[in-house]
Amino acid sequence: MDSMRLLRALAACSALSVTLISARAEDLAAKSARAKELMAAGRFEEAIPIYRELVKAIPGNPGPIMNLGLALHMNGQEREAIRQFQVVLRLEPNHLPAHLFLGAAYLGFKEPAQAIEPLKTVIHAKPNDKEARLMLGEAFLSLEHFQSATEQLERLSELDPENPKVWNGLGLSYEGLASRNFVQLEKIALGSPYWRVLVAEARATVGLYTRAFLLYREAQAKMPTMRGIHTAVAEIYRRISQPDWAAIEEEKERKLPALDCGGSDATSLAALATSPKNAVASSGCEGRFLGRKLECEFWAGRYEQVIASSKAGRTAEAYFWRTRAYNELARRAFSRLAQLPPSAEVHELLGTIHFNRKKYSESAKEWEEALKFEPGNWYYRERLAISLSSSQDYEGARRLLEDLIMRSPNSAELNYWLGFTLLGLLEADKALPFLEKAVEGDPTVLAAHRELARAYLQLGKDEKAVPHLKAALPADEDGSLYYQLARAYRNVGQLELAKEMLKKFREIEAPATAGKKIPERESEITPP
Repeated sequence: MDSMRLLRALAACSALSVTLISARAEDLAAKSARAKELMAAGRFEEAIPIYRELVKAIPGNPGPIMNLGLALHMNGQEREAIRQFQVVLRLEPNHLPAHLFLGAAYLGFKEPAQAIEPLKTVIHAKPNDKEARLMLGEAFLSLEHFQSATEQLERLSELDPENPKVWNGLGLSYEGLASRNFVQLEKIALGSPYWRVLVAEARATVGLYTRAFLLYREAQAKMPTMRGIHTAVAEIYRRISQPDWAAIEEEKERKLPALDCGGSDATSLAALATSPKNAVASSGCEGRFLGRKLECEFWAGRYEQVIASSKAGRTAEAYFWRTRAYNELARRAFSRLAQLPPSAEVHELLGTIHFNRKKYSESAKEWEEALKFEPGNWYYRERLAISLSSSQDYEGARRLLEDLIMRSPNSAELNYWLGFTLLGLLEADKALPFLEKAVEGDPTVLAAHRELARAYLQLGKDEKAVPHLKAALPADEDGSLYYQLARAYRNVGQLELAKEMLKKFREIEAPATAGKKIPERESEITPP
């Protein structure tokens, strides 16, 4: 919560504090004034005992109870803050600041489901309350209720268009809806051209151009006239510095048959479906007509209309266009975020987006920019260090992490990343104590077990590596952990277990083509 919202909350409680001041001696008035000064200065921990004294001195007065809850909330003591706000609401059920901050405290306590009702209460009474609507959108987003989150954040984009959190939340909500529709498409049309195009788009977004290229070509072989594929392939050619190839693909796109959008309105669709001449085939015609309508709307950039028109559609084509429309809306939201005036918060959000997309160097640049606005922000320094380590700038990350860990020596996350970084610098002996501390601090983090096992293996301590390799197996995507476990078992003399792990490694490694080698011409980006 920012300082301005805190000051507004204190102001909202000032009327209650007047009662307190007039009802007690001057020492209570002085204490109340002192507590408010501490709160305004951000010294929340010092304000808490003063508010406790005031609550005891004037029991049943919601003013000091509310202020105590605020101090606890701002100091990160969410569980107790929740209890104080609940007491206020028992005394005054319509106390809107208490509902607002109860929702905020539940969010801080990682219980977004509990935050929804108090925040809805605020919005019902004050539909234009930006903070309540933003927190409600964030609560829905945390619960992956993407449609509900979108409804709140779309409204908020009108009320508060300069707030970077709004556009970031919208982008994430649209991405969630796109993912949900893609999952449904995958269930009914795995391997179809529609599925291949969507997977190709996802691969291209994270720079996996070879795989994206192959998927586009496979989709094109089944649907040669599908629009947009030549353009997408042209973009891949440009990414690999082949502008001449890109020009050829773009010319092929221009030569595709023109899309007939003249009769794609709802009236024509209804007429087609009810025409006596087409009575028998109306259902199939309607489906084809709707597909054409969605395609026309998509290429015209009317993504909201694509979603509205296909809302009830359960065909592969409907899921395809709906997924693409949500993806485009997400891109639009993130683009709007990037266009906002530079600020620490904008760079923070962009840094997070890049990191989640595995663009670690770009993420590091955003955190560096955020630090220019807030040089003393420890969280920004931590994210910069993690981004640098993830981009294999281990020396840069090491300097930051060693400084950070002096401030928070028991942080499981910082111990993990310093250990990971030292492993990257081939200093397994120095990495070991940090990784051991990371696993001890949070045994549920599979990556910490994986890196600790790697350190043990590099130091020749195979027996110690085994339990951590086993713990990390659920995170094995390519079979590498099974392979390392097989080697570790072999080195400690457990040959039968080694054979079993090696067999599982080969099962995971084996391609869908039953071990046949993929021809070279099919495993690289080829000219048009």
